[in-house]
Amino acid sequence: MHDRIIRAATVIDGSGAAPRTLDVAITDGRISAVGRITEAARETLDASGAWLTPGFIDIHSHYDGQASWDETFSPSVLHGTSTVILGNCGVGFAPLADNTPAEQQRLVQLMEGVEDIPGAALAEGVRFNWTDFPSYMAALDALPHTLDFACLVPHDPLRMSVMRERALADQAATADDIAAMRRALRRALEAGAIGFSTGRSDNHRTALGQPTPASEATQAELEGIAQAFDGWPRGVVQLVNDFDVLRGAPGDEAAARARFDAEFALVRRLAAASGRPTSLTWMQRDPGGAQWLWLRDAAAQAAAEGLPLYLQTAARGIGVILGLDTAFHPLMGFPLYKEIAHLPLAERAAALRDPARRARLDSETSTRQAGDGSAVPPLVDILLARFELISARIFPLNDPPDYALPVQASMAAQARSRGVSALRAVYDYLAEGNGERLLYFPIFNYNDGNLDVVGQMLRHPRALLGLSDAGAHVGTICDASFPTFLLTHWVGNGVLTPEHAVEMLTGRQSAYLGLADRGRIAPGLRADLNLIDPSRLSLAKPAIVRDLPAGGKRLLQAAGGYVQSWVAGQCVQADGRVTDARPGRLVRMR
Repeated sequence: MHDRIIRAATVIDGSGAAPRTLDVAITDGRISAVGRITEAARETLDASGAWLTPGFIDIHSHYDGQASWDETFSPSVLHGTSTVILGNCGVGFAPLADNTPAEQQRLVQLMEGVEDIPGAALAEGVRFNWTDFPSYMAALDALPHTLDFACLVPHDPLRMSVMRERALADQAATADDIAAMRRALRRALEAGAIGFSTGRSDNHRTALGQPTPASEATQAELEGIAQAFDGWPRGVVQLVNDFDVLRGAPGDEAAARARFDAEFALVRRLAAASGRPTSLTWMQRDPGGAQWLWLRDAAAQAAAEGLPLYLQTAARGIGVILGLDTAFHPLMGFPLYKEIAHLPLAERAAALRDPARRARLDSETSTRQAGDGSAVPPLVDILLARFELISARIFPLNDPPDYALPVQASMAAQARSRGVSALRAVYDYLAEGNGERLLYFPIFNYNDGNLDVVGQMLRHPRALLGLSDAGAHVGTICDASFPTFLLTHWVGNGVLTPEHAVEMLTGRQSAYLGLADRGRIAPGLRADLNLIDPSRLSLAKPAIVRDLPAGGKRLLQAAGGYVQSWVAGQCVQADGRVTDARPGRLVRMR
């Protein structure tokens, strides 16, 4: 007697094989049979016309803090995700040098700055009932959750726990420091951590505006830490690196290429020292538009030489959502806005419509947002200084949202048709209604005015779908919806087949991570499954909600078409409603 049989589903099994109409049985949280099933079951579900897929695996999330207070891992649970990987980009909440308020605050400032999570929410919501990494994993595992999760050991807290006050970007680690970090990483791996992450981005800043502690780590430090994997047959390495794209004179491609080559040599050494699958961020940057091609070719050459390198790519443009109630927007630095920033949202919008205030826009100058003491990335000021130019890639975000609008629909085009500046067009757009209007600004992957580059990346054999940053940048993005966008846009437009897209979301991810018990539909594997009605699959417009600790706000995005999602055989969402089931556990790699 099976617990449940899902009958006549269009099974897309995660292997890349063509869809087939099959029955799938679930017993004791695992897939007990696949094919034509004649046995009885306690529950039978007719899935005619619906896709049945493995649960999706998000390899790049930042739920490190949210896992302390949110049992549901929303909004990922709404988009078919069944397993999330925490601790990416070298940032997180463990290990701690000691569990004191001062050390806790240092990590809050790190995550508030790098991942745009309100510090007050973190201070109130994160429990900090741990010190080392094994006790951190145990503390999270003791809490109920909808989804499974696994933890990367992040470089910044690891460095801070060993070097304490010396853990600054311009301070080199000593041999003793490196040995201590290596031992701590090995203990975490033996306790079940899924790997190690590090970050080398000039855009990442703490809440105090400082570079992240490990952003300038030396080759000796990276190689020394990676040697923790010696003799250990499991785990992965994750790396974010902008290859110093913001340094040097703009337009000096030769110098930019030299910086890229030097950084990529370091990436190769890190991958070689660990011997484990290593993935790094892959995007078309601006500035640095040619870099994605350099990275494609360099990674291919490294892989041909036996280095296990993979490229994490996004499902669409990597950008931000702008609105009067989001983390930042083009008006926030103007005196005319600062005077009313404290007002409720609808009153702010009404104040912007006042003719006298509106007339001040042409005579005022926005203040600088980044710099010393500010966590705003330097890229924001660079972009705002070029606002009339970048407005050609700022678009209204309507319902349903369209993330692939042509330049002709941009705010720059609307401004030209009205004979006004782009800033004026944005001002008027955001001031309308109750202030709930949103704009979408794809900063990366949109240099050519379309998403063709993303399509090329997604079809690359060493591409991994990642970079959702789910749980982070909560006031500016909601890219936990990447899986739904992949299926609606790329499959819906015929660029990817359903089996290719699902394989990227499931089987390819589990193979990279070494999670042999999930990612495909086959007897004996975990019953992490999605039943999807492709005719109803859709994305809703993101919306601001105030459900974080301390009244913090974030963007959430709903989806349509997910009939049911199961984790270990238990239904965790049905038609967009999260159930009371909490089968999620820490995935230990040992």
